Amino acid sequence: MSDTQTRIAEIVGSNDVVLFMKGTPLFPQCGFSSRAVAILDHLGVAYESVDVLQDMDVRQGIKAFSDWPTVPQLYVKGEFVGGSDIMMEMYEAGELQQLMVDGEVKPAA
Repeated sequence: MSDTQTRIAEIVGSNDVVLFMKGTPLFPQCGFSSRAVAILDHLGVAYESVDVLQDMDVRQGIKAFSDWPTVPQLYVKGEFVGGSDIMMEMYEAGELQQLMVDGEVKPAA
């Protein structure tokens, strides 16, 4: 595993919820990242974010790590969930909320 893949694995493994996104939760740099942040904020869960625009190795590496071609990417309890479209579908169906409950994800501070 490359250094970048190892770094990504450590980030995913050490946080209950991680969103790899363009920008930051306070200043998303694309509509898809903005939607992903809005969903997580509405759920009221604590999450870590990684700005892929700040590190080109991570920007490319996360796509290989998940075998998913786009960003944002959501991980819950070390498992890849999907991008903003999948997050929205799961949220609307109540599945994303249940995933957070089942995973005993902490509420946001």
